[in-house]
Amino acid sequence: MDTDNPSTRLNKYLALHAGVSRREADEMIAGGRVAINGKKAEIGNQVADGAEVELDGKLVQPQQKTTILFNKPSGYVCSRRQQGDIPTIYSLLPDQYQALKSAGRLDADSSGLLIMTNDGDLAHQLMHPSFHKQKIYLATLDTDLEPLHQQMIADYGIDLEDGKSQLGLMRLSDDNRKEWQVTMAEGRNRQVRRTFAALGYTVTKLHRTNLGTYSLGDIKPKEYKLIDMR
Repeated sequence: MDTDNPSTRLNKYLALHAGVSRREADEMIAGGRVAINGKKAEIGNQVADGAEVELDGKLVQPQQKTTILFNKPSGYVCSRRQQGDIPTIYSLLPDQYQALKSAGRLDADSSGLLIMTNDGDLAHQLMHPSFHKQKIYLATLDTDLEPLHQQMIADYGIDLEDGKSQLGLMRLSDDNRKEWQVTMAEGRNRQVRRTFAALGYTVTKLHRTNLGTYSLGDIKPKEYKLIDMR
């Protein structure tokens, strides 16, 4: 490779500037959706400085990687479109963050840490099950969790329609069996709620505090913190 003309592998370039994972980028390239300087691209191509990359006929503009930690309040959906009367989290964000995508969603009734980014590689690492990123939640139940049910969830797992669900459980206080810290390394749809529901409990409050190495810290509801990714 010409060291006087530094280049970047095409799938990495798309991950950095189009907000997709490298795997998704390879699928786009293989599907004939990507061109370099007007020529159909192939997997493994390099992008030299100054080259023009197009995706679906539109120029992919180089952009700075941006990641924020956002404290999502309950009552908001993570999609871009409002669902009925339920507003979207994007109504809470300023214009410069409207293009960011959430790496792992929270349902409308849940609150807490959302990592929002245009870094496709980071989003992939946070969301794909193979990376086993730990997630920590604070869960409140409608009734006290029976010790037997605690053992079933934590030690053996609960059979759900999409597989077994095993959660780490820790009481938040010695005299309270309704409030629990829940730890998991998966991220199936509404998994925490469905696990408790399988034993007859309703999760009345679910708040995520940690995802991987990221922590909500002292960020207040509806507020965010910009992360320095250098």
